[in-house]
Amino acid sequence: MTAAAVRHLLEELAERAPGNSVEVRVPPFGVTQCIEGPTHTRGTPPNVVELSAQTWLELALGRRSWEQAASASEISASGIRADLSDVIPLLRLRIDADDADGRGSA
Repeated sequence: MTAAAVRHLLEELAERAPGNSVEVRVPPFGVTQCIEGPTHTRGTPPNVVELSAQTWLELALGRRSWEQAASASEISASGIRADLSDVIPLLRLRIDADDADGRGSA
């Protein structure tokens, strides 16, 4: 389930912020390129973001901010464009206290 969620949200990121200037890596589940700007064709891209699946899901779903995760050293980001704070969260989950089945609503 984690792998599917990570991949889906990486695809969503690529759709919302199209481009090839930043590579976002969530090992071992997935990778995508996003953000308009200079592209690269060989080797390691100049702008790379790498983070755990848990951190990626929390950021993409609005449970944590980019700044919180970065200050906790849970994001490895290199390059001048390697800041996703302008494009995340992708979704915001809201869980109602009176939601009887505990699934919440999106």
